[in-house]
Parts: sequence; structure tokens; C-alpha cells
Amino acid sequence: MRVNIILNNSSGKPIYEQIIQQIKQLILNGSLKPGDALPSMRYLAKELRISVITTKRAYEDLERDGFIHTVVGKGSFVAETNEELLREGSYRDIEDDLERAVEKARNYGVSLEELIERLELLYRG
Repeated sequence: MRVNIILNNSSGKPIYEQIIQQIKQLILNGSLKPGDALPSMRYLAKELRISVITTKRAYEDLERDGFIHTVVGKGSFVAETNEELLREGSYRDIEDDLERAVEKARNYGVSLEELIERLELLYRG
């Protein structure tokens, strides 16, 4: 299975978190379906030119959060979807990003009303 992951070294986000976020997005948007095989940790590390330890950390976190399951000797697979679990994971990711945005807004003296207005503009496109 080929998983298209793009790493950004200047994002400030650790590489393993970038991998986790992108695999979660692929699962949530239906590109990866329950039972789909993920690339092996070694293969993904080689493709991304990173340490196997980094891919191992990403896969372990994805498994801990219920997005994938690993079968010894067979590989890692997308877990059967638990819609509530997936939705909660999505909300958690969104809340993390919003926390950073709120902190920046406070630092720049942006009021709550201004922040809400900007969020509405962005959301509506």
C-alpha cells in the first residue's frame, strides 16, 4: 500500500506527529479503509528517508489511539472504524490547533469578537 505522506521540516511539528496527522486524515476522509494495509515501518522510513524509530513511534501512537492495529509478522492495518472515536480524535486535533490560534490572538491583542469573525470568514471560504 502506497501512502502519500509529505513531510515539512520547517513546520515546527515533529516528523512522527506529521505522519500521524496525515494517516489520520487519510482514514477520516475515507482514502484508507478498515482492513487496508499500511506500508511497513521500515519501508515507510526508507521512502521518507527518516529513522525507523520515528515511523515506529507514529504507528504506536496510531495504534494506541485506535486508528490502526498491528499483527505480528503480517503488518499494520487500518482498524475497524469507531465513528465516535474518530470524531473525538478529529475534535482533539482541531482543539489543539484552535488553542494555538487563541494564544496567538491574545498575544497580538485580537479580541474574541475579531477572532470569531475571522474564523467565520475562513470557515465559509
